[in-house]
Amino acid sequence: MSADPAAIDTPAATAASVTVLRDQLKARKAAVNASLLRQGNPTRSIGAILRRLARHVDATLRELWRSGDLPPGFALVAVGGYGRGELFPHSDVDVLLLMPDGTHADGDDALKQRLEGFIGRCWDTGLEIGSSVRTVGDCVTQAAADVTVQTSLLESRLLAGDRRLFADFQQRFRATLDPRAFFIAKTLEMRQRHTKFENTPYALEPNCKESPGGLRDLQVILWVAKAAGLGHSWDDLAASGLATPLEAQQIQRNEAVLSLIRARLHAIAGRREDRLVFDLQTAVAEAFGYRNETSPDGRLKQRASEALMKRFYWAAKAVAQLNQILLLNIEERLNPSGHHAEPINPRFLNKAGMLEVASDDLYQRDPHAILETFLLYQTTVGIEGLSARTLRALYNARDVMDGRFRNDPVNHATFKAMLLQPNGITHALRLMNQTSVLGRYLWVFRRIVGQMQHDLFHVFTVDQHILMVLRNVRRFFIAEHAHEYPFCSQLAAGFDKPFVLYIAALFHDIAKGRGGDHSELGAQEVRHFCRQHAIDSGDCKLVEFLVREHLTMSRIAQKEDLGDPAVIASFAARVGNERWLSALYLLTVADIRGTSPKVWNAWKGKLLEDLYRATLRALGGHAPDNAAEIEARKRDALVQLQLFALPFEAHKKLWDTLDVGYFMRHDAGEIAWHTRHVSRHVGTTRALVRARLSPVGEGLQVLVYTPDQPDLFARICGYFDQASFSILDARIHTARNGYALDTFQVVTAMLPEHYRELISMVESELEGTIGRAGPLPTPSRGRVSRRVRSFPVAPRVQLAPDEKAQRWLLSISASDHAGLLYSVARVLARHHINLQLAKVTTLGERVEDTFLVDGPELQQNRRQIEIETELLEALAA
Repeated sequence: MSADPAAIDTPAATAASVTVLRDQLKARKAAVNASLLRQGNPTRSIGAILRRLARHVDATLRELWRSGDLPPGFALVAVGGYGRGELFPHSDVDVLLLMPDGTHADGDDALKQRLEGFIGRCWDTGLEIGSSVRTVGDCVTQAAADVTVQTSLLESRLLAGDRRLFADFQQRFRATLDPRAFFIAKTLEMRQRHTKFENTPYALEPNCKESPGGLRDLQVILWVAKAAGLGHSWDDLAASGLATPLEAQQIQRNEAVLSLIRARLHAIAGRREDRLVFDLQTAVAEAFGYRNETSPDGRLKQRASEALMKRFYWAAKAVAQLNQILLLNIEERLNPSGHHAEPINPRFLNKAGMLEVASDDLYQRDPHAILETFLLYQTTVGIEGLSARTLRALYNARDVMDGRFRNDPVNHATFKAMLLQPNGITHALRLMNQTSVLGRYLWVFRRIVGQMQHDLFHVFTVDQHILMVLRNVRRFFIAEHAHEYPFCSQLAAGFDKPFVLYIAALFHDIAKGRGGDHSELGAQEVRHFCRQHAIDSGDCKLVEFLVREHLTMSRIAQKEDLGDPAVIASFAARVGNERWLSALYLLTVADIRGTSPKVWNAWKGKLLEDLYRATLRALGGHAPDNAAEIEARKRDALVQLQLFALPFEAHKKLWDTLDVGYFMRHDAGEIAWHTRHVSRHVGTTRALVRARLSPVGEGLQVLVYTPDQPDLFARICGYFDQASFSILDARIHTARNGYALDTFQVVTAMLPEHYRELISMVESELEGTIGRAGPLPTPSRGRVSRRVRSFPVAPRVQLAPDEKAQRWLLSISASDHAGLLYSVARVLARHHINLQLAKVTTLGERVEDTFLVDGPELQQNRRQIEIETELLEALAA
């Protein structure tokens, strides 16, 4: 479609002419969007498409300027992203209305009215204008004070008006530019932006413009190069020696991928949207021609969105690498005297704190130097990173890292030496991943780089999660971080071979995305790694055990009854000894903490520690079901009760109604708390509700003592649902006298400083709810999150007898939503099912709950099917 301004009629600036221009621009934008969404992968033409859209807008603005009756000597200037001559479908059209010095629009009503009329007609035409009105002097003054203004004006382009005024503006603006100061300001700004995005492009909903490795990182290179007079394009940077021809080609290729993703995001969303949000990932992927892949048996192997996101991550990773190389090169050009080099050994130099190769072809001549680079980075005092020359040499040595390189015993020894170092392990492996060396040395790792996880609780890709878990394990062994998890640090201090845990962390999820059990597949991979790297057979068995069982401890702690001696005995037999137990505990804590900030909480920490201590006693020959354990808890509880001056043997009336199961499921502190509040009310007909701040430091612990009734659990869950509390744990106990003694661990978003009012509210309102007769209220219907809408978990219900065939284990799995637990409780109440224990596990936006239940209807197969069907309907709702 022609963009020649002469092709547009030039009538007076009437409403009719604005309507014509709006319709013409709308039609041209629709044509651009259609070309963007045409099936396939036109990365080669994306630049031309964006320039064509900018030309359409240029033509419209020039026509509006001609008909705008603005004074002679003014100029219309494109700035910012639009000034580059490229425009994304819904990006702002940034323009500067440039006036001669001495012009004051504020004091001239007629001029002000003409300027406002022009801007208004721009909006009426359908342009999303970002406008500023300044004199040349204003531009120079504001640019000197604000690097954002300076950056916007750096990419100025004359659209219409006085050329001499624009030339004067450019000359005076250029005179204010200090290339070194501008470089420092833009790189600091870039670091702050990267910190905002947690220094990784591997978020599950990345911003393809602002995230590390996004389009903004490429713009920073061109800005600082342009300010320094080193070039305006990638070809200019290659010609000046700042980039090699291959690097310029790689940048252009990856820039095209990111630009096409961003443009299609705009076109599909119908608005400015730079984030690859879950709602849009599938539509953008399909525009690229990706489709869901299924196996012959109909199982989903890979989503279309996963293929798209992997492509995005690889492009962003390449951009991040090249951004670092080019910015270091530009910095050297701007400050050549500050980069003195001192030799470290014949192959490497220390260049102003950066590790530099002694020759560009070092890695081709001596591939062993590749891993030596990272070992020196770990061990050489004063080295803070890799120089541009080293990064470039690594980038160009990718073909050297082949099968022979991976099987070389010298490389195996170097990599093992890295894992044995006392410092710098996390930093070295992260740097290896950033430079693509880790995935080329450990080929199995390469397969999970950029691999998404649609389990609704991991917020990182698999490779980033693995490195986060490695970091968490490493911090257990660093004294400066002992305050974070004191018990973990205490166990780590007594662990003799930390590298065993580092290897387990590196391999625990390495087989994800292949299909099958990733724990078993990962155990096979780590066994091969240990043999290849000459790891002692005993340590190899421990690492293999950790990878195979890395989910076991979490599952047992969060889903099984830790008060059941058989559960503890079975887990103790599985672990075998204290060293293996400690290693598994440390890896489990590090793994849960490395999934998402939302997943770890103090209650999960307590469950894991309780399981660890109970298993340790069992491994030491102390049977967890003996009477001595219960007697010890009772003695400790009585000691605590003495602080409250209860009457002599006040505890007996309550304790005589409680069985062994109660004392095994509650610690001494909880037993004392229950006894202090309930002992005077044994046999009362009214419900007793007491609450306190949770002793594990999160939310509230709520005690309910009342005559048992079939729908009691459902009524309690209904109250917490209506009051916007989330239940983390529920321990249900029915005393011998037919009373329920239930304890709930709940959290809420309400402000913790109002906890006294919160406790009072819970005690009074829940007591009234339990005593109120009538049908159960309808569950609340809260909003479902975008992640759940895009990647729902198929509801799953499993009902099976326990090992003793006396009670039933009910397991459910579903996407989390408001009222879910209450909906389940209503179904159980409707079928008169008694609840013995509830283990409520929320993993991000997925729930996996386990209930220990009994009831006569569970003995009939037809009733079981009805219950399971109703539960599935409740979960799906």
